[in-house]
Amino acid sequence: MSVLIEELKKEHSEIVAIFNEVEGLDILSKEGQAKLLPAKECLLTHIKKEDRQLYPVLIKEAENNKQLESALDLCAIDMENVSRIVLKFFIVLKFFDKYSRRAFSDTELQREFENLFTALDKRIRNEEDILYYEYERLIQQ
Repeated sequence: MSVLIEELKKEHSEIVAIFNEVEGLDILSKEGQAKLLPAKECLLTHIKKEDRQLYPVLIKEAENNKQLESALDLCAIDMENVSRIVLKFFIVLKFFDKYSRRAFSDTELQREFENLFTALDKRIRNEEDILYYEYERLIQQ
């Protein structure tokens, strides 16, 4: 396995571990929120690494590989969805904390957290099951 894929998988594991811990602490608790806020930087750094090192290789290969092109198109939809959800969630969380829960209900924040976790999980599975495999296959040629 390439160093890049090992790093990306390790980061995925760390991100999922943070979200699992937050889920155990409860996103509505100060502890849960405090644990989650640093995850934002971890997520953004991870996404930037993929955008710089992984996706350019895959996109170039997809010019001549319709199956890979389809997989990238599917993942692009997921990525746009995840980016939108990440941004929305952290805006809600910041606002929720700043205004002491007056603007958002507990149910709303819980639902946003669950949406974010579900979207991230789906993206991670697609990347690891499809795109990372393709990347490994390409660099071994």
